[in-house]
Amino acid sequence: MTHINPASPKRLATYAAAVALTASVALASPNTTPESTDTSKDASTSSGTSYSIDLAFITHLDLDLPEQDVFIEREPGSNEVYRVTKGDNDMNQPLYKTAVRVPHNPFSEAAIGPHPKGEPIGLTLGQWLRHTGTGTYTCENGTGTLETSFAGLVPNGVYTMWHAFMALPPTEPFSGTLDLPLGARDGSESTFVADSEGKASFEHSFKPCLEMSDVWTTSMLAINYHSDGKTYGAYPGDFGLNAHIPLFLMLPPRAGIE
Repeated sequence: MTHINPASPKRLATYAAAVALTASVALASPNTTPESTDTSKDASTSSGTSYSIDLAFITHLDLDLPEQDVFIEREPGSNEVYRVTKGDNDMNQPLYKTAVRVPHNPFSEAAIGPHPKGEPIGLTLGQWLRHTGTGTYTCENGTGTLETSFAGLVPNGVYTMWHAFMALPPTEPFSGTLDLPLGARDGSESTFVADSEGKASFEHSFKPCLEMSDVWTTSMLAINYHSDGKTYGAYPGDFGLNAHIPLFLMLPPRAGIE
């Protein structure tokens, strides 16, 4: 069995290109229709600008990166678990939590594992990868509206929506992301719950509009599955232990970036 090396120089060197490709092709095609002809204004913040973006959420594996928050035991009985990579193809493999919080680090080979094994999540790898999500985001006169639909979620599972930011290109060593709950800063507006069939929608309007990606920063949306059924306000929870990101997307560059 072969496993990817997410820390390879090629992977880090081409991350910026992956951001641009994912945003422009796989995730979003911004249709910006400014009410002003002044193209020097930032389309993501200008009060006189409106635009709409089609959204499609993806997994980390879709970008050839390890899944960050679900783990497999490659050697039964070892009590050690590893992040899922492209080389892990057994869809019946049970997934585990870690015994301690494991920070995100998609660019380090060492971060794949091993990590101390925690409790079973109650899902197989195949069930985890069933998560899908699409939607639209609009910005009109300074008000942002997010409308999303999800399927393949954990039935009756508790989720939250996050607006995150990451340095571009990523820092070496990776310094993590800034994670903000979508909507109110106390997290009270970011929660949604899947139905018994694993379907859910999340819709919310807010001011100001979301910040798009920029020259030095990648702007992202992500959903967070809370395996303990609890949410933690402005804090996403402990990644790998009770917080697990199944889907995310990178927002396209704001208008005016050359």
